[in-house]
Amino acid sequence: MRSLIFIGIMIMLIAGLVITGPVQIFATESASVDTDANQSSMPWWAWPLILFVVTFFLGIAAVLGGVGGGVLFVPIIGGFFPFHIDFVRGAGLLVALAGALAAGPGLLKKGMADLRLALPVALIASSCAIVGAMIGLALTAKVVNIALGGTILGIVAIMLMAKKSEYPDVQKADNLSTALRISGVYYEPSLGENINWKIHRTPQGLATFIIIGVMAGMFGLGAGWANVPVLNLMMGAPLKVSVATSKFLLSITDTSAAWIYVNNGAVLPMMVVPSIIGIMLGSIVGVRILAKTKPAAIRYMVIVLLLFAGLRALLKGLAIWN
Repeated sequence: MRSLIFIGIMIMLIAGLVITGPVQIFATESASVDTDANQSSMPWWAWPLILFVVTFFLGIAAVLGGVGGGVLFVPIIGGFFPFHIDFVRGAGLLVALAGALAAGPGLLKKGMADLRLALPVALIASSCAIVGAMIGLALTAKVVNIALGGTILGIVAIMLMAKKSEYPDVQKADNLSTALRISGVYYEPSLGENINWKIHRTPQGLATFIIIGVMAGMFGLGAGWANVPVLNLMMGAPLKVSVATSKFLLSITDTSAAWIYVNNGAVLPMMVVPSIIGIMLGSIVGVRILAKTKPAAIRYMVIVLLLFAGLRALLKGLAIWN
C-alpha cells in the first residue's frame, strides 16, 4: 500500500513539474513575481529540491515532537524562504491534509476516531475554516505575518502549559452530548480492557472550534495543536480518542479551507508536491526513530524551533527583520 502511495505521489511530482515548468514561486503583496526574485541565480528546480530536504527533516521533527506537520511548515517555510505567504499557507494546508488522509481510515477502522464526536465538530470547524481562508487571503502579507507570529507564540505557550489526561474523569454527560449520543467504547491494549467514555461541556467545546476553524483556514496550520487539548481537557474525551479524532477532523477541516486557496491560485504543485513527499517520508523515518529517543527532549527542541520561527514571522511582519 505504501509503495502505491509513493508511486502515486511521484507521478504527481513529475506532473506538477511538467505543468508548472520554470514557474517563479516568489511573489509580491499581490502574489505577482517579485523583481529581485527574478534576478535569482538559482535554477527553478533548486527550490523544490530544497523544500524536499527541509520538509523531510520537518517530518521527522513533527513525529518526535508530537505535533502536526503544518504547524512547523508554515512558520518555518514562510519565515526563512522567499515564498509569498499565500503560497506557503496553501501548501501548509495540503501538507496537514496529506497526513490526516493517510491516518484517518486506519484510525476509524480501529475504533479510535469517533464519528459521533467528529461530525458536529467537523461541521463547525470546516465552515469556519472556509471563512478563515477567505479572511486570510484578503489580508496583506504584513498583517498575516504579524498575526501568524502571535499565533505561533501562543501555540508555544499552550505546548508548555497544557497537560494531558489519559482518561479524564467525566462524572455525567451533558444534555447536548446525550442528545447527540456522543459516547463510546474502545479497547485499551495497555490495560487489557474496554474503556467506556463520555464527554461534557459540549457547548463550550463546539464554540471553541469556531475559533480553531477560523485560525486553521487563515494560517494554513492545520489544527491538531488545538483540537487535542479541547477534546481531551475541555470536553473530557480520552487522550487516544482525542488524538485519533483530531487526525480525522483535519481531513475534513483542511479540505474545506484548501479549496479556497486552490480557487484563488494560491496552490502551486511545484511547491506542494515535494513538501508532501518530504513530510511523509520524514514521518516514516521519525516513527522508527521515536522508539530510541527521549520524547521530552525532542518536544522541547520543537518548542524552541517554533519559538524562533514565531519570532521571525512577527518581526518580519513588523519590518524589523526582513
